[in-house]
Amino acid sequence: MILQVDKIEKSFGARTLFSAASLQVNAGERYALVGPNGAGKTTLLKIIMGLESADSGTVAYAKDVKVGYLEQESKLASDVSVIDEVMRSAHEIQELGKRAEELQLAIAEAGEKGDAPDQLLREYGQVQDRFERLGGYELESNARQILAGLGFPVSEFNKPCREFSGGWQMRIALAKLFLRRPDLLLLDEPTNHLDLESVQWLRGFIASYEGAVLLVSHDRAFMDACVDHVAALENRRITVYAGNYSAYLKQREDNLEQMRAKRAAQEREIAHMQVFVDKFRYKPTKAAQAQERMKRIEQIKSELVILPEGHKHVDFKFPEPPRSGDMVVKLEGVAKAYDDKLVYDNIDLRLYRGDHVALVGPNGAGKSTLMKMLAGIEGPTRGRRELGVNVGVAYYAQHQLEGLNEGRTVLQEIDSVAPGWTTPQERSLLGAFLFSGDDIEKRVGVLSGGERARLALSKMLVSPEALLCLDEPTNHLDIDSVDMLENALKNFPGTIVLISHDEHLVRAVANRVIDIRDGRMTVIDGDYDYYLWKREDLAQRAAEAQAAVPSAPARAAQAPSQPAAAPREKKTKEQRRAEAQARAELNKRLKKRRVRLKDLEASLEASQARYDELMALMASEELYAQPDKFDAAMKEYSALKKKIPAIEEEWLSLSEEIEQEVADAQS
Repeated sequence: MILQVDKIEKSFGARTLFSAASLQVNAGERYALVGPNGAGKTTLLKIIMGLESADSGTVAYAKDVKVGYLEQESKLASDVSVIDEVMRSAHEIQELGKRAEELQLAIAEAGEKGDAPDQLLREYGQVQDRFERLGGYELESNARQILAGLGFPVSEFNKPCREFSGGWQMRIALAKLFLRRPDLLLLDEPTNHLDLESVQWLRGFIASYEGAVLLVSHDRAFMDACVDHVAALENRRITVYAGNYSAYLKQREDNLEQMRAKRAAQEREIAHMQVFVDKFRYKPTKAAQAQERMKRIEQIKSELVILPEGHKHVDFKFPEPPRSGDMVVKLEGVAKAYDDKLVYDNIDLRLYRGDHVALVGPNGAGKSTLMKMLAGIEGPTRGRRELGVNVGVAYYAQHQLEGLNEGRTVLQEIDSVAPGWTTPQERSLLGAFLFSGDDIEKRVGVLSGGERARLALSKMLVSPEALLCLDEPTNHLDIDSVDMLENALKNFPGTIVLISHDEHLVRAVANRVIDIRDGRMTVIDGDYDYYLWKREDLAQRAAEAQAAVPSAPARAAQAPSQPAAAPREKKTKEQRRAEAQARAELNKRLKKRRVRLKDLEASLEASQARYDELMALMASEELYAQPDKFDAAMKEYSALKKKIPAIEEEWLSLSEEIEQEVADAQS
């Protein structure tokens, strides 16, 4: 046991957040803490850290456990460089290093006078062992690896902390935590200010982390990749599920079915007995039986199954934007520079009606800069931007949260941008963004970060334009809000340009991907899965081409016998666009089959692993002494013997089918 939360109670006025909430986290376990906004996830983390007090209940740690906590907001005003700030955070490692040096000196001095005392040698051995285990000798290289993984360019390692924006400050705080390698990591929305590539690095880091982890996140793909338990805040208590987030959803639904069935049976029994009570309670001959049934009704009511609050699911469809021309926005010969730094040089880009474009690439590569140029927020240094016919632009970024009027209510804030809307229409829109009941009368000044983000989004989408530019729209949103936004964006008929660290959202929305890195912009006409495949394929081809390149002398020897390469025929824009459209259509046709192929691969891997476990189990003599367990193992073994060949056959057939269709399309 690393952490024990026992029967925590917490209320704010008449509102109860937790009632007898309990949780145990053991060494090496990785938990996701989930629940809707306002359920108390951040409050629970603060109670665990001792930053807030519970009304009752206890929080206990194992002896000598070291805890690291990442809050949603972090600010460093230091003039210390990033690399030094991160290394300074490893207090224990640095103290151990100093102590090892002191002991070395003491042992050397004692050796000059005679034999060094055993006590000094023992302590030196213990200190040295712990110093090595905590990575003391690799402290700086580990710090550099972590900073690079979180997206910091090497050129900025020596930049003062105070010069970084809020998002980068959060990354510095993450790096400090990871370098310390605490026994328990508490992370509150760690992906909020990361790009997709940093999120992928982070989930790999957490998946292999030796300590225990308890994290709050709205990113489903992230939780699926790196947690093995889910702690769900339901009905003011904590319910624990084994497995990742997808497994939790399935288990939760299975449990809910059982709970609904049991509650329905209880309600039927109450109704049946109530009929008898109502009919015979005043008849002397039946009064005793009626009283008995009344007691039984009260007992059942006290044991009545309480169903967890359902996820708030609202189907929301954007109002139709003004219909634009086919071409929505184009950049021609565009260059962009800041001071002496050239971000883009001579780029061309056209976006069309119905394009849902995801901008991907490492932080600092220029994704936000490209979006701002497309939106007209910033102009190019050279070249030109042109909007299509009847194209308006709506731009969303986190700084828009600061533009909200803190003195207004939620309803007043929407009313300020919705002239001509009736109050019921405004309430309907706010309901889609999960503001209901008295929430719409809240002052903006008391809203949480997530509530502010939802309000800013709803303001922008009251009357959406033909071109939506969204820079990290899911930051501070809970999973229900992200679901609502995802469904609305998928069905939006206009053009979308999206930057998001949420892989699930990008995978669901994008039908084109623009990869930005090393000053280059690569347009992939297809969804995110196709982009990942294409990127891997291109990297593999580049590696093969590099390996196949002969040495300079060999090239010189071959040169006379090699015929001159025929000039490559230049394709017209119409040809390129037709090819891109064909690729997108092929990718769309193959999407479901590729997803099915991935599911089959995962199922096959899990089934084979379980088959191997059963084979080892059935080799144990102890199993034969337990008939029930033996029968269960044999039954499962027989089922897997049939299941695995069926999965393999479907996988092979589907793989060949996809390969053939791709080959036909390329021929």
